[in-house]
Amino acid sequence: MQGVKIAIGGKGGVGKTTVCAIWAQLFAESGFDVLAIDADPNTTLASAFGIAPQQCPEPLIKMKQLIAERTGAGKEAVGAYFRLNPKVSDLPEKYWLETNGLKLLVLGAITQAGAGCACPEGAFLKALLTHTILQRQELVLVDLAAGVEFMGRASVQGIDAFVAVVEPGSRSIETANNIAKMAKELGIGCVGTIANRVTEPAQVELIESQLKDTVLLGTLRYSRSLQEADLRREPVFGADAEVTEHLKQAKNQLIELISRFSSKVTKQ
Repeated sequence: MQGVKIAIGGKGGVGKTTVCAIWAQLFAESGFDVLAIDADPNTTLASAFGIAPQQCPEPLIKMKQLIAERTGAGKEAVGAYFRLNPKVSDLPEKYWLETNGLKLLVLGAITQAGAGCACPEGAFLKALLTHTILQRQELVLVDLAAGVEFMGRASVQGIDAFVAVVEPGSRSIETANNIAKMAKELGIGCVGTIANRVTEPAQVELIESQLKDTVLLGTLRYSRSLQEADLRREPVFGADAEVTEHLKQAKNQLIELISRFSSKVTKQ
């Protein structure tokens, strides 16, 4: 599994950051060299690891001078020329934070309307994601922005597996199905889903019946303990032993699923 790249997405607020943080910790405890990437505009992955606000890394998307230097763009780059493939290979080591036996890199994402990827910030972020996905040797987990925008930019080409997190609700299931469809179009063969905040078994049956082109890897019950951990900025890993165990089982199922599609997984 070393070198495998996993992206985690879904509708906003479904718990993808929690899944990413717990999986990153589980992989790290299994002895993998893990690089967790926060590519969400609401950069909360550090909080999910229990990192205090004053210790959280600044998102690279906010480093305007660095972006201008690497892309060759001035401060006002709208309509100006800039490098579409800036050098970024040296940046992960400079800006990641080592915590809990793994590495955290906070990218952030573009938030201003109409920015898209036709701007220095978009080129910078895509170059960083492409570098970590195609060139890094760590096991990489990417917490993506909510929705399907990143899929439309093709910023996750080269990912070995895409996992969508859903909750009992038609909108989150629809988002997951759209993600699965776009992932397939991008050549990502391994697509899975985690059902989160389930309160009764009938919800699982309904969710599974509505999912398309994706494998249900596991289900997580609604957890007040995780909610409290989030509120207190405490680590989500271990906050609820049952949820952690279910995500461990889902992780193992994901490994089996990836092994069907990726040569990076050693067949036993």
